[in-house]
Amino acid sequence: MGGMISLITQNPLLGLILVFFLAISIGFHEAAHAYSAYWLGDPTPKLQKRLSLNPLVHLDPIGSLMILFIGFGWGKAVEFNPHNLKSPRKDAALIALAGPATNILIAIICSIIALVVNLSGLLSSEISLLITVLMQTLASLNVMLAIFNLIPIEPLDGFKVVAGILPSHLAYKWYETRQYGLYILLFLLLTGAIGGFITPIIDFITSFLF
Repeated sequence: MGGMISLITQNPLLGLILVFFLAISIGFHEAAHAYSAYWLGDPTPKLQKRLSLNPLVHLDPIGSLMILFIGFGWGKAVEFNPHNLKSPRKDAALIALAGPATNILIAIICSIIALVVNLSGLLSSEISLLITVLMQTLASLNVMLAIFNLIPIEPLDGFKVVAGILPSHLAYKWYETRQYGLYILLFLLLTGAIGGFITPIIDFITSFLF
């Protein structure tokens, strides 16, 4: 995406809209983790005051600065205690899946809003086009967050999702690879390999929705 600061400098309105959309998307993503962990029996997110849809609660200072300056960052990770879960491995997978699933749901809602606006004919073509572009932008950001986080590499959500699907004996071996996850992720990001892999998926889903 490139640094948001440069985009804000070149086009302040567009840059601020993207920052706002991204904050909302990350906030809902992390809130989904928090609520799902709480519903599955762990009070940790509630004790840490993470049961909120306010994006400011879920933004990580360093991760937010990274988004602004280099276009890649992260939200404040939701902590949970697996010992409070009935089925720690599978419930952890559900908690991890809740974030990307929420992003996909937001993207679907955006596509429905755009469809209703265009079919209703109640607004001018210019306003309808503006709403469609905004909804498509918000949807694309959410699809991007969902697909990126579903990559099965620690510390991304996809790692825990795979761990919850695998049989127990394979899951333990899978967990042994987590120590290498961050290095693998950084390598893929720096080489641009991740973008080459997930961009066609993001474009396909967004095109399908709109």
